[in-house]
Amino acid sequence: MKVIKRDGRQVEYDRNKIAIAIEKANEGVDIPERISEEKIYNIIASIESRGNQTMQVEDIQDIIEQKLMSEKKYALAKNYIRYRYTRELVRKANTTDDSIMSLIKNSNKDVMEENSNKNAIIASTQRDLIAGEVSKDLTRRILLPEKIAKAHDDGVLHFHDADYFLQSIFNCCLINISDMLDNGTVMNGKLIESPKSFQVACTVMTQIISAVASSQYGGQSVDLKHLGKYLRITADKYRKRYTEEFGNSVSDEVIEKMVSDRVQDDLKSGVQTIQYQINTLMTTNGQSPFVTLFLHLDDEDPYIDENALIIEEVLRQRLEGIKNEKGVYVTPAFPKLIYVLDENNCLKGGKFDYITKLAVKCSAKRLYPDYISAKKMRENYEGNVFSCMGCRSFLSTWKDENGNYKWEGRFNQGVVSLNLPQIGIIAKGDEEKFWTLLEERLALCFEALMCRHHALEGTLSNVSPIHWQYGAIARLKKGETIDKLLHDGYSTISLGYIGLYEVTKLMKGVSHTTPEGQEFALKVMKRLRNATDTWKENTGIAFGLYGTPAESLCYRFARIDKMRFGDIPDVTDKGYYTNSYHVDVREKIDAFSKFTFESQFQKISSGGAISYVEIPNMRNNLTALEDLVKFIYDNIQYAEFNTKSDYCHVCGFDGEIIINDKLEWECPQCHNKDHAKMNVTRRTCGYLGENFWNVGKTKEINSRVLHV
Repeated sequence: MKVIKRDGRQVEYDRNKIAIAIEKANEGVDIPERISEEKIYNIIASIESRGNQTMQVEDIQDIIEQKLMSEKKYALAKNYIRYRYTRELVRKANTTDDSIMSLIKNSNKDVMEENSNKNAIIASTQRDLIAGEVSKDLTRRILLPEKIAKAHDDGVLHFHDADYFLQSIFNCCLINISDMLDNGTVMNGKLIESPKSFQVACTVMTQIISAVASSQYGGQSVDLKHLGKYLRITADKYRKRYTEEFGNSVSDEVIEKMVSDRVQDDLKSGVQTIQYQINTLMTTNGQSPFVTLFLHLDDEDPYIDENALIIEEVLRQRLEGIKNEKGVYVTPAFPKLIYVLDENNCLKGGKFDYITKLAVKCSAKRLYPDYISAKKMRENYEGNVFSCMGCRSFLSTWKDENGNYKWEGRFNQGVVSLNLPQIGIIAKGDEEKFWTLLEERLALCFEALMCRHHALEGTLSNVSPIHWQYGAIARLKKGETIDKLLHDGYSTISLGYIGLYEVTKLMKGVSHTTPEGQEFALKVMKRLRNATDTWKENTGIAFGLYGTPAESLCYRFARIDKMRFGDIPDVTDKGYYTNSYHVDVREKIDAFSKFTFESQFQKISSGGAISYVEIPNMRNNLTALEDLVKFIYDNIQYAEFNTKSDYCHVCGFDGEIIINDKLEWECPQCHNKDHAKMNVTRRTCGYLGENFWNVGKTKEINSRVLHV
């Protein structure tokens, strides 16, 4: 038998612990009130004879109390209750020792794998993780209502980022970089004026990114088009200098050639600054800034030609990669790149098709960029095109007092996710029970989300001046609260969901890709969307339905449900749940059909949606990849490719690292088997939980590389 502890951990049943607890209570009463050793073991036998595979620790203690009362040992029962209560006080007074010490010893697997962007061995990262353990402890015991904390522990829902909930900080944002560059900002009490050149603008932008990342826990996004202005300023500066220096002695053509050469040098250096700064700066969170660069060639942008040069250089440098400590070019984790497909670059004869071809080469070799279809996005967001936030959640539409849409300078208050498969498991195919239970759990999610909202109310702008006073989000006064930015739809708050495929399989016995399954899945999605819309209407807060990568949550929900309900074929037995609305990775479906199918869910899941397809190594077949990019533009809003990007650091082999018959990574060129000397990437379904191979048996591998 397994015993489920109060914190959700599952441990081996130990009858000696029960005996010791009763004997401790025995020692505190007079001899006539004591219970014999034989009867102690009769109580233990009554617990074991129930034949349960798992039992809650509280249930075991309740049985003991009942047995003592039935033996009319009232003083002993009272003493046992007192002992139990004292132990509870001890637990509540100190519940973080084990988790913190296991972090220091690098044995806290759950925490170490929760964020794949953090190296949990480094001292600076451990400081952040230790603080996170304290925050999670206080959140569970004090800050959250008991029913919300219990729902989180039971896998009913997931209260995201409890390791930061203790502080008045939010999830993710779109930085208003235009305001900060054009009007200046303040960092560390020092005034940063508007840059006078492209290189300085790049440096200031990366410093802003680092400062912003240190005072929030989620990702951030920056629209690179705002740098176009500064590239033109640089060109005008060189043009003026050369004209004044050479006068009429040099033709206009020569001057323009000189200007172009200097601008190209500055462009390369500026973009290199962005790449190296982002990858070498360390935030107070113990990681590089989690930042996404938004690459959009907007025909209405007066600096579109300069922006095209910047985007081209960003892609060239990303294609090249960045050198690691061995001097080998590898794919950097940051910045993430999102490339927008529009009429002028969707590979249908547009002016900037050549840049899209470069983006495709980059995707084939480096896995980035992701792609957004401006055409589909305009259909879904009232004619607008904008970046998702760093965590891939999308804002809802919002207009200022002049009726103008505003995207930059807005943020997400936080996320709570719903475990859909667990509802299906409990309902056992009974739809009436399913819908009733769904309503109950949506109400619970709403209450949890409002906890996030209320926790931010009353926050002073002084908490993070870079956000609230100096332009990243707003320019509030010192001592002013951020409350007006929490209401009326300015910021968003997100309901996530996991396992649409599994809940459909549980309720209908088929995948959601079948006609019957699709009908049910769409009905579930529309109910979730209706819930967020209703909450928004009732509260004025912009609730969004958020279906994007959920890191280890796909694994956590499946693990909890497997402990509670055992192995369920094609549900808990896989070790993970399929993320959001995605098609299960094992289904036989081609890339075009997958994008077409999932696009219908993206429109419903307007608070966040991305779709993946796995493709074979396309480095030598770019035409096929370009066809897929064309398809994205016409058919789906947000998409990403997963392919193979392997590298052996021993011999320089740049191809697919193989798995040998011993389930070891092996370079096919030099036969190196040292995984630490390889760069091996597999991303298939977006699942970012525990990594394992299951080829006859399970073999754990490096947890910081994603494999399926």
